[in-house]
Amino acid sequence: MHFKKIITLFSTIACTVAGTSLLAQHNLTEKYYADLSHGDSLRGNINAPERTWWDVQRYDVTVKPDYNQKSIAGTSKITYKVVKDSYPAFMQIDLQEPMILDSVLFDGKRKLDFTREGNAFHVNVPKQKEGSKGFVTVYFHGNPKVAKKAPWDGGWIFAKDSLGRPWMTVACQGLGASVWYACKDVQDDEPDNGASLTMIVPDSLVAVSNGRKVEEKRWDNGWKSVKWQVVNPINNYTLVPYIGNYVEIKDNYKGLKGNLDIGLWALDYNKNKMIQHCQPEVIRMLKAFEHWFGPYPFYEDSYKLVDAPHLGMEHQSAVAYGNRYLNGYSGRDLSGTGIGMKWDFIIVHESGHEWYANSITSKDIAAMWIHESFTNYSETLFTEYFYGRQEGQEYCFGIRKNILNDKPIIGPYGVNREGSGDMYYKGANMINSIRNAMGDDKKFRNMLLEMNKVFYHKTVTTAEIESFLSQQSGIELPRVFDQYLRTVQIPELEYAFSVDKKLLYFRYVNCVPGFNLPLSIKADKGAVNVKLNPTEEWQYISINAAQARLITPVNIEFQYYITTKKVEMPLLTNG
Repeated sequence: MHFKKIITLFSTIACTVAGTSLLAQHNLTEKYYADLSHGDSLRGNINAPERTWWDVQRYDVTVKPDYNQKSIAGTSKITYKVVKDSYPAFMQIDLQEPMILDSVLFDGKRKLDFTREGNAFHVNVPKQKEGSKGFVTVYFHGNPKVAKKAPWDGGWIFAKDSLGRPWMTVACQGLGASVWYACKDVQDDEPDNGASLTMIVPDSLVAVSNGRKVEEKRWDNGWKSVKWQVVNPINNYTLVPYIGNYVEIKDNYKGLKGNLDIGLWALDYNKNKMIQHCQPEVIRMLKAFEHWFGPYPFYEDSYKLVDAPHLGMEHQSAVAYGNRYLNGYSGRDLSGTGIGMKWDFIIVHESGHEWYANSITSKDIAAMWIHESFTNYSETLFTEYFYGRQEGQEYCFGIRKNILNDKPIIGPYGVNREGSGDMYYKGANMINSIRNAMGDDKKFRNMLLEMNKVFYHKTVTTAEIESFLSQQSGIELPRVFDQYLRTVQIPELEYAFSVDKKLLYFRYVNCVPGFNLPLSIKADKGAVNVKLNPTEEWQYISINAAQARLITPVNIEFQYYITTKKVEMPLLTNG
C-alpha cells in the first residue's frame, strides 16, 4: 500500500491528539502513576543503600519444578564484590510473594537472619570491606505466580504441548525475575561474570537455557540435572528455563566475529517447520542486523531460537519463539501495509533485542524506550536491508496507526514502572525522524554501529543515550527527546507561501519550548530537497518551483512524525 493512501486517516488522528496542553501532560502523568507505593520503591529503587554496596558478579541458580503441583524449589547462589564498606550491614534480596525464602547461607557456612517486607528480604550480613568478595546461597520454594497471558501478564508457565505432554518455561519481563528465583531484581546490576541455570527434571524431558550446556547428570530415580551457562553479563529477567520434548537443529553463521553457533530448538513434532520456516529467517536476521548494528553481541554464548508456549521474549542467547511458524505478527501485519507479511515478526523483533535490551540495557525500567524504540525500528531496518528504503519507510509510517499518545514514554524512576507502550511505535518513528533530519543514511548507520561499540554489554541511562545521539547526529536533540519521550503532544509545522510561491514561511506550534527538529524534505527519488530549521518563531526562506512542490502534508508527514497545517502568510516585521 502506498503511503498516500493512508496518510489522510493518520493526519486526522494526529491533529485530534495534538491539542493536548502541557498542563494536561502533567495531569496525565499524575493520573497514571498515582497508585505508586512503598513496595514499588523497594522493588525499583536502584540507589537503595541495601543494594548499592555490593555488585553482582555471578548467579548460579538451580530449580526443580513440580509440574502437577505447579510449584518449584531451588537455590540461588549470588557471588558479589563489595564496592563500598557495607554499612548498614544489610543486603536486600528480592523474591516475590507467594514464594517462600527458606534460608540464606553466607559463604556456604553461616546461616543469616532476615526479615521480610513484602517482596523484599532484608538479610543481616557480616560487615565487609570495600574490595572484598563473597557469596550468599539462598534456598527457596513455593508456588510462583502463574502467567495468565504470557508474556504480557507473565510468570511461570506450566503448559502442555499439542500431544498433552508437560511444557514449562518462564516469561517475566517487567514483572521481574524475582517472581521465581532470589536475586537483586534490578536492571542496573547485571552479573559481570555471567550466570548458570541448573534444571532438575524428569529424564523423559529436555531442558534448554541460555548459553551453552555444560553438564548433564542422569539419576537412578528417573530424574536428571541439566546445567547451562552464559559467560557474558545477562539481564535477570532473560535467564530462562525451557523444559519440554525438544529436538535441536544445529547451524552456524559466518559473521563479523567468525563462526556463530546456532541452535534451533523445536518441539519434536515441529522439527520440519523449524527447519523450513525459521532456519533461513534467522540467517536473514543476522545478516541485516550485523550490517546495521555490528557483531551479534553474544558469540561466546551462541544464538538459540526456542519453541515457547507464548508469543515470544528476548531471552538472551535463547530467544523464545511462539509465532506459530507464520510471517507477520501471528499472521497479521502490524503496519497495515502488507510489508510486515514478508518476514517473521517474532524472529526479527525479539532477536533485535539481543543488541537493544540484552547488550545495551537501561538501568531503570522507566527508560525502557532504549530497548523497545530501537528494537521496533530494527523492523524498519530489516525491511530496508532486504526490500529497499522506500518499503522500510512505508512500514515505519504504517505502524504509526498503533500509537496511542496515552501517557509519556518515559515512566517514573525508582519504582519499577515503565511508561507508555508508545515506546514501540512512537519511539521508532522518533528515531526515523531523527534519521531523516540528519539527511545522511551512511552517517546514521555509523551512529548505530558506534552506539553498539560504546555501550557494548553496558547498563545505561536515558541521559547517556540522548547525549550520545545528539553528539553523533550533529543535531541538538534535548528538546526533541523531551517532546517525544516526555509528552504526548505531536508537534505541528505551520507553513505558508508568498503569493508568488517564491518564499516559504514556517514555524513549530504545539511543542515544548525550544523544540527544534530540523527538516530535510526530500522528493521520492531524492533529487531535490528543502532544508528547514523551524523553531517557534516564524522564519522564511526562498524556494524554487520544484522545492515548493515538496511542501505538502503528504510528503512532510511521511518523513517526520509531526503534523502540518497550511495557514495564511504571516505579517513579519522583518520582511
